[in-house]
Amino acid sequence: MATKLYYTAPNLTEWDTHITHSMEKEGRYFITLEATAFYPHGGGQPCDTGTIQGIRVVDVFLEEGDIWHEVERLPEDVKVVCQLDWERRFDHMQQHSGQHLLSAVCLELLGARTESFHLGQEYATIDVNCSGITPEQLSAIEQEVNRQIYSNRNIKSYFVTHEQLQDIPLVKTPKVTENIRIVEIEGIEYNACGGTHVDQTGEIGIIKCLKWEKQKGMARIHFKCGARALQDFNESVRILDVLSARFNTGRKDILTRFEKWEQEHRQLKAQVELLQEENASYQIKELLSAVQGHVLAHVFEQKSFQEMQQLATKLTAEHDLLVLLATTADNKIILTHNGTQAVACGAFLRRIWAHSKGRGRQQPISSGRIPVPRGSSEFFETARRQFVQG
Repeated sequence: MATKLYYTAPNLTEWDTHITHSMEKEGRYFITLEATAFYPHGGGQPCDTGTIQGIRVVDVFLEEGDIWHEVERLPEDVKVVCQLDWERRFDHMQQHSGQHLLSAVCLELLGARTESFHLGQEYATIDVNCSGITPEQLSAIEQEVNRQIYSNRNIKSYFVTHEQLQDIPLVKTPKVTENIRIVEIEGIEYNACGGTHVDQTGEIGIIKCLKWEKQKGMARIHFKCGARALQDFNESVRILDVLSARFNTGRKDILTRFEKWEQEHRQLKAQVELLQEENASYQIKELLSAVQGHVLAHVFEQKSFQEMQQLATKLTAEHDLLVLLATTADNKIILTHNGTQAVACGAFLRRIWAHSKGRGRQQPISSGRIPVPRGSSEFFETARRQFVQG
């Protein structure tokens, strides 16, 4: 069994060791080491990465008591130099220690115990056993957890026997009965945990609670610690600066300026809708002048399908006509009427499609509307002749 340097020397970033086993399986390469500081993924925490003899480590996992390192290729020598990706490790330590502290504060302030923890690439989450959290409660949790960070309490870990466990006020009883590792935050909590942690709460830096959401009857809190929280803050400031420049105002006035912009946008939208309505009335007059019998047929070059659809609805609401419209901009056709015409629009278009360039293709046709990938003009003319020539 390998020496777990991530427990005995958690701040180690480079070490010499020997390969004890190696194998290739389905084009992938795996080795075990005499001593390793690479933490295998588990308990909600991702694995460490780095290099072994300059070869990239892509995964580390525990299998039947052995720690296996997946590498891009097998090293040529048995004696190897290992290097840990410290930035990734320290990030995981900040998030995991932050989670313990956040969970302890949730238990203290809400009486809600943490049931699960997940450490993702962007943010971390905990699920606490309460049905909801008010904005005031989330703010109080954030204030208290950061106050404990500023206190710079010691965080230590150690192994105990099952008998010694009886004298430790654990948050939750562990499932294992041997090799029980305790992570203790001075004056805060004792927790059975196998993950990597910082030495003092001050190294967590800061904890930012982003939001909470309901998840299977519990409250899921999204949060970021340390460098992740700083990066999130910097990105937020960058966005605020862009908005400030766009609205030509200071950060604190952005919301007021945005509300004014929304009001102006609503007014402009109402004006545009009114103009479109007036324009539609003029277009309807022109279209009606070209009606042949009971058929109104026209091809638009620039009109969108939505605009054409609105025009067709207005026409059939006010006139007993068979309306056939096409747009070359969107390559779509509409055939519709108000129920006074003896034409099944969908069935008619399907029949025309079957005898046109669409023969042999599966084409969705519903309620007399059809997309025409190769252009609407020819298909439209075929349909128009069917009605005009009777």
